[in-house]
Amino acid sequence: MKKLLIAIFAIALVISCKEEKKASEVKEEQKAVLDIEPISDEVLETAVIYEANIRQYSPEGTFNAFAKDIPVLKDLGVKVIWLMPINPISEVKRKATDGQFTSEIEDENERKKYLGSYYSVSDYRAINPEFGTKEDFKNLVKTAHQNGIYVIVDWVPNHTGWDHPWIKAHPDYYTQNEAGEIIDPINPDTGKSWGWTDVADLNYDNMEMREKMISDLKYWLTEADIDGYRMDVAHKVPVDFFEKVTEELKTIKPVFMLAEAEQADLMVKAFDMQYGWDVHHIFNKLSKGEVTTKAFDEYMVKIDSTYQEDDINMNFVTNHDENSWNGTLKERMPNNKEIFTALTYVMPGMPLIYSGQEYDLEHRLKFFEKDSIPKEKGAYFTLLKKLGELKNTNVALNGGKDAASYKSIPYSDSILMFERSKGEETIVFVGNFTDNDSRVVIPKGKYKNYLTGEVETITPETQPIDAWEYKILIKL
Repeated sequence: MKKLLIAIFAIALVISCKEEKKASEVKEEQKAVLDIEPISDEVLETAVIYEANIRQYSPEGTFNAFAKDIPVLKDLGVKVIWLMPINPISEVKRKATDGQFTSEIEDENERKKYLGSYYSVSDYRAINPEFGTKEDFKNLVKTAHQNGIYVIVDWVPNHTGWDHPWIKAHPDYYTQNEAGEIIDPINPDTGKSWGWTDVADLNYDNMEMREKMISDLKYWLTEADIDGYRMDVAHKVPVDFFEKVTEELKTIKPVFMLAEAEQADLMVKAFDMQYGWDVHHIFNKLSKGEVTTKAFDEYMVKIDSTYQEDDINMNFVTNHDENSWNGTLKERMPNNKEIFTALTYVMPGMPLIYSGQEYDLEHRLKFFEKDSIPKEKGAYFTLLKKLGELKNTNVALNGGKDAASYKSIPYSDSILMFERSKGEETIVFVGNFTDNDSRVVIPKGKYKNYLTGEVETITPETQPIDAWEYKILIKL
């Protein structure tokens, strides 16, 4: 009987071990399916970045509603999603659309429709209930990763909302006036308020505050497996703080860091990518005939001599600030947004798509209230999809830390022409940036016109080019 019991126990143990092994194998298989390789320089070479305005992206304005469309973004060639701030918004000094505080509005129903600025954060470790729960957010990140897309979160390091716990617990974390009162951010050039009265300015002379901030930044990497941050008004925060942040975050996992700035010293150690503000302003002026293509050529010379070879510029025709405060693409580029959009993809750097841009958004999204974007795919969506595919697949458009070469082909003040090359691939871009039809001499050779699919053999003779027409030519 004893021997029989031992035998039964042995068989049970073997079966148990096999089942345990199977369970372990299943878990490993699941992990292999769900995980994404850490973000890398290789990914950045071919990436398109998408700015997600969760509040306005859908009628629901939630993480879950946005997550459903992540496969659509994948079709656009998106490899990085930048989420506008996910944190709860302060109620103290919350702003309405006309600039007044909501506390000044007597009508309760009127007061409730104002949801405040995303950039007035009341708790760095919490989720804005307007968007859903922490689990909803984690699911969004997980869904993005399953689609081969990385997620970075918009962080507001320069200031907090007025009901952030630090206001009462650590007033020394904030900039104070001579009377010891916490103040909103001040413009150093004028000594006066920027007008951001719904936020309180943080004091970076306080080392304890810096450590608390870094701890909160680490939290989302470990809690939700995000892949980095976009830092709001990065030019207003000390460079050495950001260098420490990036160093600390990289002890957890590789991260991608985007600075809302165009500042060379931020790019040395702290950030991977910065805003292409200067070239964006050139786009706006060029679209109106206020400057010529010479301004773009001068800009490219400037960045070549000012920045390091591995610095990445984010190129854009719109974003949340531009759309809400400076105008839609229809307002700023009424007849020529396509040529400037194409330019953001083919010039060195990483192109940005802002929520609604892909659906040809033609109105300024409300900033402090609920709004929504259209969801009807048209010709512009098709163009973005086609440009995204080229960016993802042709090394001649690599725009990361090992970018393809850029060679200007001087022609005239109305015609912009340049060549991008890497390995055996070469792409020539030529565009007419005026309201007038013209003619141009394109370098001779055999090309595939990427937008038409036609093969063209170009001779040294002049070619007609219509007003605002452009060509993306792949050398064969």
